[in-house]
Amino acid sequence: MTTLSKLRALHARLEACRRCPKMIRPVVHGAAVDSKVFLLGQAPGIREGPAGKPFAWTAGKTLFGWFHEAVGVDEAVIRERVYFAAVARCFPGKAKTGGGDRKPDEGEVLACRPWLEAEVQLLKPKLVLPVGALAITQVLGHTGPLAEVIGTAHETTWHGVKVDVIPLPHPSGASTWHRVQPGKALLAKALQLLSRHEVLRAAVR
Repeated sequence: MTTLSKLRALHARLEACRRCPKMIRPVVHGAAVDSKVFLLGQAPGIREGPAGKPFAWTAGKTLFGWFHEAVGVDEAVIRERVYFAAVARCFPGKAKTGGGDRKPDEGEVLACRPWLEAEVQLLKPKLVLPVGALAITQVLGHTGPLAEVIGTAHETTWHGVKVDVIPLPHPSGASTWHRVQPGKALLAKALQLLSRHEVLRAAVR
């Protein structure tokens, strides 16, 4: 089987997953893209399920705007050349306190991790882009302030694969972090790192 065939088979199994009773289906995943660039989000929002793709609403517009600034290509190209995954693949529901979506709990993260491990083992990415605090924690183990990691590049071994890592803040409209200082300046540094990274540049040529 080709990598794409294996990805499609993996997606079919993923779509049938019902491990997390509090999660709201459907399962959301990106297209089967054989890419060395791997983007990891937190979880789909309420709009992504009906749209059938990650980052389908306001956060997506912001995210794809960042990519356009960094490498000069539009959303369609990024979706065709970058593999999109998430720490959790179903909508967690709204947070009880308001102000955004509920963060997946530890059990939900663990339940979804085998799918993520399978994707990483299959694609063997060279560049990972964790988007938001939860994704950054899963890739780098960092649990401190975003200002400590945004605007920096890292090397690590993730699910057995050696990867470069450029963390990004979450582009959610509920977050102001990337629109005020120091987040604004640190985001600019992160986008500069993206613009210079040969793996991403090769992927979008």
